[in-house]
Amino acid sequence: MDSTFDLLTAMLLPDVGPRTVRDLSEGGPLADALARPEEHEDLLSGRARAALRSGEARRAAAEERDRAEALGVSIVGRDDAEYPPLLRRVYDPPPVLYVRGCLEPGEGGEAVAVVGARAASAEGRAHARALARDLARAGLTIVSGLARGIDTAAHEGALDAGGRTVAVLGSGLDRVYPPENAGLAARIAARGAVVSEFRLGMAPAPGHFPRRNRVIAGWGRAVVVAEAAARSGALVTARCALEEGREVLAVPGHPTRPGAEGVNQLLRDGAALVRHASDVAEELGLVTPLTAALAPPADDVLGALRPDAPASLDDLVERCGRPAGELLGRLAELELERRVRRLPGALFVRS
Repeated sequence: MDSTFDLLTAMLLPDVGPRTVRDLSEGGPLADALARPEEHEDLLSGRARAALRSGEARRAAAEERDRAEALGVSIVGRDDAEYPPLLRRVYDPPPVLYVRGCLEPGEGGEAVAVVGARAASAEGRAHARALARDLARAGLTIVSGLARGIDTAAHEGALDAGGRTVAVLGSGLDRVYPPENAGLAARIAARGAVVSEFRLGMAPAPGHFPRRNRVIAGWGRAVVVAEAAARSGALVTARCALEEGREVLAVPGHPTRPGAEGVNQLLRDGAALVRHASDVAEELGLVTPLTAALAPPADDVLGALRPDAPASLDDLVERCGRPAGELLGRLAELELERRVRRLPGALFVRS
């Protein structure tokens, strides 16, 4: 679309960001503003106006579009039908999204973000993976940031269920970060989409991640924080969600663990508590058949434990016939509920 090319042109201008593009569009068609840069000295720097006058801005946009096409990346403008409608409503939506994979019309209407700490505990990762798997199995799209830890677990959980997941990057799509998740990004693109608002070739930088977090928060209906310390990027995502009127939910953590400080603070501040996928369904008012599909699993783990005979994780794998990662997630939940105690040597007993 011509409007998408106009948006791309504007976003590639020097000293221009999403808010400037929004302001340029408020007085009429963006194409008119780009054609008359001298009328917008209050918004466009001298460098930006010079790039428009010389035609360099249009040439740069055409080169970027061709490069994206060669890499199998599509550029979706905020006026395009596949642009996520909920994201379009945030205060400063990205004018364009670079997309590897595909976006679906109405994307975000049944999407939930699952985010958390990079340096997450094994139990936190296992629980996030199980939570995302159950939500994806019920038809929800899982959105996260492809970071190490909780984000990676959330994407993997959605893929485990054969569901749809969206990864939002803080770098260009040709600069996947962290690099060890390049394979995961390829799997996500095959089942959903890897997206970024940053131009191709853009390296990850600290200032990019708050912008990425606002996209994650604005994409769908809610943000679930699965594990987060007192100072965590996941808490930035939660704040962005609150500012945009989205629901914020949190998985409680053990009070002695540093990685639980952030989520427990969210709960004290009024976030809805999440133990199972069914809690998310209830909070969002999802329809009854979906709620039933998200019901928590039967307590075969609790039944496999005794108060007087400690069991190892290997023992529980054999007794329950469930994967170790899934069992760790359930054991973490039962610990929080004070129904299971963890003993030295990675042994467990029923309380």
